[in-house]
Amino acid sequence: MEDIPAVKRLKFKEVFSDRDFNKRLIRLTLPIAFQQLMLATVAAADAIMLGKRSQNEMSAVSLATQIQFVQNMFIFAVTSAITVLAAQYWGKKDRRSVTDIFCIGLRINVAISAVFFAGCVFFPNYLMRIFTNVDDIVQYGAGYLRIAGWSYLMTGISQCYLCLYKIIGKQHHAAAISTATVIINIVLNAVLIFGLAGFRPMGVSGAATATLISRIIELIWCLVLSFFRGFIRPGPRSLITFNRVMSGDFFRCFLPLLGASLMWGIGFTSYSAFMGHLGEDPAAANSVAAVVRDLVCCMCGGLATGGGIIVGEELGRGDLVKGKLYGRRMGLIAFVCGGLSAALMLLFTPALIAFVKLSPGAREYLLYMMLVLAVYMIGRAVNTIIINGVFSAGGDTAFDAYSLAVTMWGIAVPLAALGTFVFGWHPVAVYALTCLDEVGKIPWVMLHFRKYKWVKDLTRDPVSQDGSAAQVS
Repeated sequence: MEDIPAVKRLKFKEVFSDRDFNKRLIRLTLPIAFQQLMLATVAAADAIMLGKRSQNEMSAVSLATQIQFVQNMFIFAVTSAITVLAAQYWGKKDRRSVTDIFCIGLRINVAISAVFFAGCVFFPNYLMRIFTNVDDIVQYGAGYLRIAGWSYLMTGISQCYLCLYKIIGKQHHAAAISTATVIINIVLNAVLIFGLAGFRPMGVSGAATATLISRIIELIWCLVLSFFRGFIRPGPRSLITFNRVMSGDFFRCFLPLLGASLMWGIGFTSYSAFMGHLGEDPAAANSVAAVVRDLVCCMCGGLATGGGIIVGEELGRGDLVKGKLYGRRMGLIAFVCGGLSAALMLLFTPALIAFVKLSPGAREYLLYMMLVLAVYMIGRAVNTIIINGVFSAGGDTAFDAYSLAVTMWGIAVPLAALGTFVFGWHPVAVYALTCLDEVGKIPWVMLHFRKYKWVKDLTRDPVSQDGSAAQVS
């Protein structure tokens, strides 16, 4: 790697002194964080509404949605690769390459979504048995998957469009789509779960039906919006034409991201399976804690995406010095976000314990899980913003896989599995082990951050399918 000119040491007060950077970051981060908050709100609504009916229904849907969580790991890898490359090409004002990148990602996501649809609709009982051996929870969860599985066909397509809209400066439209469909989902949840407005109470099936209807609306809205002026709408020929050079670049970014996403997603899903096998009370407490965790994580997710786009645009323009400076700013902001996230977790705990309808045993587990999560959130915020934002912006997508292989699969998963199935440790101790990986890898992340291998321009001159130079209109 060629030497990058040094950037002076940043003082904390200088992190927020660049008005242009701050305006760009806020303009990108707030809509993206709000969009993620809206998506997390659906899970919260499911948990609250189903929890009013029965603890097992709430636990069943929480465990069943782990299937979509795994699917989202594939989709996340695809959309992250789109973001890494398209943000740099958008900074270079190469609209044609942005369209090619979008089409590559769209084709992959369609194939992934079809596989998950088939598994959920045709083999739901087998999938639920992975997460729990409680027959009542398995039956509720299988009923949810048979309906919600149809929505998984559409998720990959709509997420590609929403990702593209953020990159091309239409993040407010992406937030509007997510907000509206979340509101529709929550309203339909109430109507169908409890049987309002003349409908019969459907319980778990109602939650699944609400999800399916909202995903259909989301996809239609994304497709219609692409026809408006200023948006990117690939023609039929673009969707079936393969740019070999761009595909090679895409897969060089995508495959490490996919490896990291699968390691993280399957590991994270195994954590839910461990809690599910520890009994009904730990599973219920974990379900509630997971909802709160996902709500608090929305801001660090927004900062990772928004900051990554800003850093990527500067690197794509060839301004490596400014890209490095912005990356260092995001590194300091990551620690601020981590501290605030931990404080929010502690702030939420008393009200949450008083509000949720759980058995006394589950309520006690939840209290201690929330205290563990407060520490976990520091690592989660720092690692999300730096690894998924800054490192990915420059194409440094392999580091995440290496760190997960060591901290999650080498330490956290084996210890938690032993505690669950061999030694019979206390559920809170097992839960703490599942949170160990994020906190443990902070020193490694910061050491890698200071090597600045992520400071790279990944763009090429416009290329045709055979790799020769092409003109862009």
